[in-house]
Amino acid sequence: MQNHTDQFFVLTGGPGSGKTTLIEALAGEGYATAPEAGRNIIQDQMTVGGSALPWGDKALFAELMLAWELRSHHTASRLAGPVFFDRGVPDTLAYLRLSGLSVPAHMEKAAEHFRYNRRVFIAPPWPEIFTQDAERKQDLEEAERTFAALADTYPCYGYELITLPRAPIKERLAFIFEELDS
Repeated sequence: MQNHTDQFFVLTGGPGSGKTTLIEALAGEGYATAPEAGRNIIQDQMTVGGSALPWGDKALFAELMLAWELRSHHTASRLAGPVFFDRGVPDTLAYLRLSGLSVPAHMEKAAEHFRYNRRVFIAPPWPEIFTQDAERKQDLEEAERTFAALADTYPCYGYELITLPRAPIKERLAFIFEELDS
């Protein structure tokens, strides 16, 4: 497999922190993006009456998230230029830890093998924009715990976290572009 991982940029953070809006803005600027696994899996599972949900079979939900992230990684390896991911493989491991579940060896191996740029953008909890919906049932407290789990997990795999500012989308975009130029 070709190594393009220096061009793979992860945007992570707890739910309701504005990262998906930022990913959509990056796509609007013409950048390749990979959508979030969790929300899409939840929508699919709800449509088909499946149990792989965060409020159902958490381990199965994590397996589907991992499969989604690996597919996104493979798809991105065929693209030129930077690709921005709405979450990455280590998010799945953080989810399992947050849920009190053990991380299977194959997921540890996936986090070690399927790499991204060492600089990972993390969106902090942002109470002013946080909302719940049909797929996002977590409350703000769980969003904060998710952020903490992510902040603990990514460095374990050699990533440097860059905290995104709580700022309007144009300022967040400018921040990312400035970081990429440094």
